[in-house]
Amino acid sequence: MTRRIALTTLLVADYDAAIEWYTRALGFRVFEDRPLGEGKRWVRIGPGDAEAASLLLAQPANEAQRARVGDQTGGRVDHFLYTDDFQRDHAAMTAAGVTFLETPRHEPYGTVAVFLDLYGTRWDLLEPAP
Repeated sequence: MTRRIALTTLLVADYDAAIEWYTRALGFRVFEDRPLGEGKRWVRIGPGDAEAASLLLAQPANEAQRARVGDQTGGRVDHFLYTDDFQRDHAAMTAAGVTFLETPRHEPYGTVAVFLDLYGTRWDLLEPAP
């Protein structure tokens, strides 16, 4: 049996706003967007191809979930966006209005900078060291 992590849920306040931001600011693609009834949708997005790990966007179902939008990990970096060209992607994301919380830094594991998505979720843009 082949196993892999396929999806990670990301709480978002609004499906359409999240789709617009992730596709415009990060260049993600929408792999699926299907209605599930009662205002819920199955929305799967990601930077790679449809077979790679992706994000499942989910609108909160209750107040406890609404309180976690933008802070699912208590202020830690929540997601890691790997790139093969840090400078290219950092420049494109900056031009698209993405907020970076720091200047790029070089660590033993690669070049990295923390950025925020439209809800304040912390991400690393990371080009791994060779």
